[in-house]
Amino acid sequence: MHTAVRALLDTSPDGTVTVAEVAQRSGVHPATIYRRWRTPEGLVLDTLFEELSRRSPLPVTGDLRADALVYTQRLLAGLREDKNLALARAFAAATRSGTLDADGLNQFVEPRTRQIEAMLTAAGTGELDVQDVLELILAPAYTHALLANPLRTDADAERLVDNLLAVLAQRRARAGAAGDDTGAPEGDA
Repeated sequence: MHTAVRALLDTSPDGTVTVAEVAQRSGVHPATIYRRWRTPEGLVLDTLFEELSRRSPLPVTGDLRADALVYTQRLLAGLREDKNLALARAFAAATRSGTLDADGLNQFVEPRTRQIEAMLTAAGTGELDVQDVLELILAPAYTHALLANPLRTDADAERLVDNLLAVLAQRRARAGAAGDDTGAPEGDA
């Protein structure tokens, strides 16, 4: 099924496919597709997230800077190829159509979310979460790519990762300052 979807996406001018097209190309009945994926957008998202996990697994070494840099460089390099923008287009189509609610969308995002959480957990960064990675790395990367101004693989990857690490440092400093406030007047020992 995924092979049929990818082939159809590669020839689709607007990044959409129909269940009938996928069924015909893969030799299954449309009801089989609807039973498993509920919507064409769900099938496309499942295909693209599976492809993304296979093509670009997240490193989990415990070194947040190194892992995030490898991840971001791969992301930015991939977004220089128009076919890799299909994920962003599929997400936009799914949200516009209203055929998938938040839970429906989350089922496709969940495996990638767990990978990002594993990267953050291995690095001992309880102060950061998936939302931070979304806002500081994914959102700018996809926005620039969709506006036909993709970010540079090396320099911009470093900048995005530095932004993520700056947020981490700020949160740790704030937590440390709050922990140092014991309420005792200065000078008393």
